[in-house]
Amino acid sequence: MAMGAGKESLPGGGAWELDGPEVDALLIIATSEANSDLYYATRFLAPDPFAYVRSREGSFVIMSDLEYGRARAQARVDEVLSLSHYEEQLRCRGAAEPTLLDVLDEVLRERGLKRLLVPAAFPLEQADGLRERSYTVRSKKDPFFPERLVKSHEEVAYILETQRHTEAAFDAAVQALRAAEIRGDTLVLDGEVLTSEGMKRLINLKLMEQGCVAQHTIVACGNQGVDPHHEGAGPLRPHQSIIFDIFPRSAHTRYFADMTRTVVKGRAPDPLKRLYATVLEGQLLGISLVRAGAAGAEIHQAIHALFEQRGYRTGLQGGRMQGFFHGTGHGLGLDIHEPPRISRVAWTLQRGNVVTVEPGLYYWDVGAVRIEDMVLVEGDGCRNLTSYPKFLEV
Repeated sequence: MAMGAGKESLPGGGAWELDGPEVDALLIIATSEANSDLYYATRFLAPDPFAYVRSREGSFVIMSDLEYGRARAQARVDEVLSLSHYEEQLRCRGAAEPTLLDVLDEVLRERGLKRLLVPAAFPLEQADGLRERSYTVRSKKDPFFPERLVKSHEEVAYILETQRHTEAAFDAAVQALRAAEIRGDTLVLDGEVLTSEGMKRLINLKLMEQGCVAQHTIVACGNQGVDPHHEGAGPLRPHQSIIFDIFPRSAHTRYFADMTRTVVKGRAPDPLKRLYATVLEGQLLGISLVRAGAAGAEIHQAIHALFEQRGYRTGLQGGRMQGFFHGTGHGLGLDIHEPPRISRVAWTLQRGNVVTVEPGLYYWDVGAVRIEDMVLVEGDGCRNLTSYPKFLEV
């Protein structure tokens, strides 16, 4: 990696600086399969925990024999240190069963690194162990790497690739809906009742064929969709709203995409048509307001005000929340939910953020509508990364 005085290039194209003279090094101990910050820093995917350290002198990881060779070939760090080499060193000095923390202590002492900055979710046991060894350990609130919020050209390309696979999977679902027959209050395809589970299986298999992994895909019909995170279950019904929310991750690049569409098989009742038209108007308003320097809270409030003006109020009705009661959007990349937010929380959008714009309206026995695109924040507006059309009736 390219190195400079107190700085080094990040995979995302930004730069990281040590947080003042009171910090010697940045430390993460985690599995990179689960910890996106660790994967971002190393671009090395491993299922077992390892230690990553970055100081002014460079970056290194401490790897077991199992991963040592692969890490030397793949990890974007300056050094790959052998865990077993240091374990043997410690055994020669009388340590019976050296731990990763013992080895880390040995390496940090060799390099004179005593003041450590760790993520907010750093394991308490490890932090206590380091403090017992006289290290100063302080945590940093997320985002641990603020540079992750600003996507490089490479990262945008990865997100776009996942999005195209998402759109293809949704289109397969639309084609299945178009081919289905309406029989009473059910939909029948190839002689079988079309269900939420069957539709999710179709979508997820299509994504798997394209090297993407989908979890918690939403296909929620009618009143199920009034709970925005209801994944959907049972038969899909004609003439009712069906929310499709698809957010897979590429197994190759690890980058997510996210898209929501609401459709009706058959004829949408007039109240549902009005609901859809209002959500679409709100979504297009939100997209038009996205630009570098824009306040996410102001975008969210503008959409909320529009819905109120159109007569769609938000609040507790019939013992449940109805109306527009979630945020307008969120960042995404290596995680499905990343900063910044477009919601009541104060965030200022930056050029290079990738965010969703996904307002929704939810009313029991009327229907549920959510429409979501991903956009790339630019200086004077945004670029919509979602190309799939928006329509209500299939």
